[in-house]
Amino acid sequence: HAKILPHRHQPPHAAAEIARVHRQHRGVDGAGRTYALLTHLFAQQCGLDVGEFVWTGGDTHLYVNHIEQARLQLSREPLPLPQLVIKRRPDSIFDYRYEDFEFAGYQSHPAIKAPIAV
Repeated sequence: HAKILPHRHQPPHAAAEIARVHRQHRGVDGAGRTYALLTHLFAQQCGLDVGEFVWTGGDTHLYVNHIEQARLQLSREPLPLPQLVIKRRPDSIFDYRYEDFEFAGYQSHPAIKAPIAV
């Protein structure tokens, strides 16, 4: 019989949380945010806690005409992270509605404008 072995760093007991590692190739778009939200939805549907969401990038780059904006971004003090509040648990992962979500305590710095790189 085939046996599925736990990851060598995983304790040999039932899972208590769900985590996600996302490796993205070329650019940052909404995929990371989507996977983070899906991690919360799967955790809620399975009755698990949410573990870490780890993002890594491949072939990432910075355009020359965006260097000053990147320096400004790096100079900013991080703000407290908002909390995702899921207001209800529907019977299915396909039954969530927009009204089911709230970001409590969301704060942001002013937008940083940058020219489009061509």
